[in-house]
Amino acid sequence: ERAVSAANPRPGRGLVWNSWGPIQNSARLAFGFSGWDIALLVFWGPIGFVPCFFFMWLMDKKGLRVTVLLTSSLMVLGAGLRCVPVSDLEIRKKLIHGGQLLNGLAGPTVMNAAPFLSTTWFSPDERATATAIASLLSYLGAAGAFLVGPLVVPSPNGTSHLLLVSESTTEHIKDRIEAVLYAEFGMVSLIFSAALAYFPSRPPFPPSVAAASQRLSYRRSFCRLLSNFRFLMIALAYAIPLGVFSGWSGVLDLILTPVHVSQVDAGWIGFWSIVGGCVVGIAMARFADFIRGMLKFILLLLLSGATLASTWFTLTCLNRVTHLPLTTATLYTSCILLGIFLNSSVPIFFELFVETVYPAPEGITCGVVTFLSNVFMGVLLFFLTFYHTGKKYELLCKYKSP
Repeated sequence: ERAVSAANPRPGRGLVWNSWGPIQNSARLAFGFSGWDIALLVFWGPIGFVPCFFFMWLMDKKGLRVTVLLTSSLMVLGAGLRCVPVSDLEIRKKLIHGGQLLNGLAGPTVMNAAPFLSTTWFSPDERATATAIASLLSYLGAAGAFLVGPLVVPSPNGTSHLLLVSESTTEHIKDRIEAVLYAEFGMVSLIFSAALAYFPSRPPFPPSVAAASQRLSYRRSFCRLLSNFRFLMIALAYAIPLGVFSGWSGVLDLILTPVHVSQVDAGWIGFWSIVGGCVVGIAMARFADFIRGMLKFILLLLLSGATLASTWFTLTCLNRVTHLPLTTATLYTSCILLGIFLNSSVPIFFELFVETVYPAPEGITCGVVTFLSNVFMGVLLFFLTFYHTGKKYELLCKYKSP
């Protein structure tokens, strides 16, 4: 109960961050967003990690309450900016981008607080489970966006090419999107109110020796992390697949539209891949609590499964070369399995990081690896931004040519 309570900003941040990817076709029609805009709306998430180490310092020095209240207030302000009723579409788009940036600034605390929380509040035989619950709650928020967005917001006719539709249909889609934005603002405000009402920084008595022990200074922690070859290798093993997959999931509808996957189907794929990952991740963490020394073995199993699932998805999409059947069932299965294997590895990685570099503070340890993960996510989204801009220019030139 304490893990869920102390991590309560997490679902709201994931929900707001993933608002636009699952309904990108509808958002293009209602607000005039381009493919560049959609990718940038997701890109504000990794950009928000630029001040990552300030938030980690704040968490270690001032405690969870101050950091979480600051994070929650940024989320409320960001969600509120997206709801400002401005008739000028250009101003409205700028407000939406500003809101996504403020929500992105909440990312460092949301993504890195789980190991700090589990060490502060839980005994060693509960820590992996607490880390799993806390770290995966943000993913449930993103899963909610995959489900709610496409079900509430209708997709335009001719999703693949955004064919012209009537003005009444456009207004209806815009009204539905605004209803979703208002609902998300209400949820984030409720989370902030709950944190403001009751959110202790730490328990009255430390639950373990690790919770009461003195940690290394920031300078010594950085030196320890950067000189630890084993930690750096594990960090890359986490950052590359998880960073790329997070960016890929955020624009899943944009990626699957060319293969004629509907907005609703893409939403269901994203939803089940995250929910499955959360369930398996908590189960694996509970297993790790009962049987010590199994973290590396569990990660090898999960990453091997992710490799097979991603290979299957890639070969299926290259069906002109491989002649493998490209069906809704194969897309659903390969994408969901990929999400389950990768998302469930997050809490196991976090526990392994903390064990590898103890007594470095949990905040700075996870801050380094999540910052690195967001760098790889940013690289992917940066590539997708210019890829879609280039495709749009290519189609425009082809249309104008005699």
